[in-house]
Amino acid sequence: MSCPPCPNCQSEFVYQDQSLFICPECAHEWNPSEVEAEDSVTVNDANGTLLAEGDKVTLIKDLKVKGSSIVLKIGTKAVIKRLKEGKDHQLDCKVDGAGDMMVTAQFVKKA
Repeated sequence: MSCPPCPNCQSEFVYQDQSLFICPECAHEWNPSEVEAEDSVTVNDANGTLLAEGDKVTLIKDLKVKGSSIVLKIGTKAVIKRLKEGKDHQLDCKVDGAGDMMVTAQFVKKA
């Protein structure tokens, strides 16, 4: 049985002690079932609907693209590639006509 690398230092010399994994290099101890629960990110759209990776969303407001003269219009569709936890720009999306960019969840609704 192979153990996963340490989430702190990425060391390969991890060993298991009952239900915990222990890294001898940085002394980090973790329970793999708790790590999986912490990794789940919940993001809601403007209507409060829970969003997930692969969902199709629609912009509900004109958005200016920072550092460019492009304006994304209301109704522009996007596909969520990845969810990220944070205050701003929680959605890593592929936006129609503009390519890949980060979008704030409060400006989209699930399509």
